Amino acid sequence: MYKVIKRDGNAKRAVLETVHGTVQTPVFMNVGTVAAIKGAVSTTDLYDIGTQIELSNTYHLHVRPGDRIVKELGGLHKFMNWDRPILTDSGGFQVFSLAGLRKIKEEGVTFNSHIDGRKIFMGPEESMQIQSNLASTIAMAFDECPSSVAERSYIEASVDRTTRWLARCKTEMARLNSLEDTINKEQMLFGINQGAVYADIRKRHAKEISEMDLSGYAIGGLAVGESHEEMYYIIEETVPYLPEDKPTYLMGVGTPANIIEAVDRGVDFFDCVYPSRNGRHGHVYTNHGKLNLFNAKYELDSRPISEECNCPTCRKYSRAYIRHLLKAKEMLGMRLCVLHNLHFYNNMMDEIRTAIEEERFKEYKKMRLDGFAQGEK
Repeated sequence: MYKVIKRDGNAKRAVLETVHGTVQTPVFMNVGTVAAIKGAVSTTDLYDIGTQIELSNTYHLHVRPGDRIVKELGGLHKFMNWDRPILTDSGGFQVFSLAGLRKIKEEGVTFNSHIDGRKIFMGPEESMQIQSNLASTIAMAFDECPSSVAERSYIEASVDRTTRWLARCKTEMARLNSLEDTINKEQMLFGINQGAVYADIRKRHAKEISEMDLSGYAIGGLAVGESHEEMYYIIEETVPYLPEDKPTYLMGVGTPANIIEAVDRGVDFFDCVYPSRNGRHGHVYTNHGKLNLFNAKYELDSRPISEECNCPTCRKYSRAYIRHLLKAKEMLGMRLCVLHNLHFYNNMMDEIRTAIEEERFKEYKKMRLDGFAQGEK
């Protein structure tokens, strides 16, 4: 069950009750694609840095180790030793972005595995079956992820197909949740709004999928090449046509500034690989811009990454030491940066929730965006 407990403009502070615990929103989902955060971060670490919900990937876990193996081992929660909510994305984005040669039909998509080249078929039913085997808290509907700059006629046909696929996902999930050997019989289904940068198609699609009465709704197909201004415009145009009494999830977004802007437009679920990917390359977030710890000026810098931060990294280690580790290609350097970045995102979401509760989100937004714009010190 989802309940909005406070509004501040379009920003909303809510709670989502799930079979694996309560999620306080707005929330950032820490991305563990193959049931692990890249950068040697364990689930014990995730608890320590305030992670509420973890996101794993249907496609990647299907090809390795195999969703049936995960099911045999008791589902994803047991497999990775994590008892809080997990969202699995449907594999749609990977099918369309990683697979290269693929063949789209009404039934689904045939493509080659990026691991061993074997032919795989995935459609709505297959995606739901894989996610049911994984036993995640929230399953994402299988959708097509067209290019944001594709022709209007292609986008219209693609969106219509995605709607038909969503209906099939809902039917299949209801069937799977009723089976005796299903691990999580309370699995939720989120639908995905598509439409590239065409606001009228986005609105029409939002209205159509809202009628399906799903557990939540995502905006997909953004942050894939369009400008930030286009992305914010599409969010503004789309969110009012999605149900107010269900969570709204902006997929794959983004920078701290992107997240704050989207919260201001009514979004409350986020995920992005940026904090872990940037961390593995020595790029770390602060309230005053991003730092590149490879820079020579940090060679003798005994300060933590951020003196305002209470993460495990900043409590114990200096910029100079972390820079040394990164230069020496020691994995600990990556790990410390990823831990800091994920804590930074999780903590920012906590600050956002408090600011909305106290009806000062606009002031918080201005303060943070002004700080992020300062750049590296």
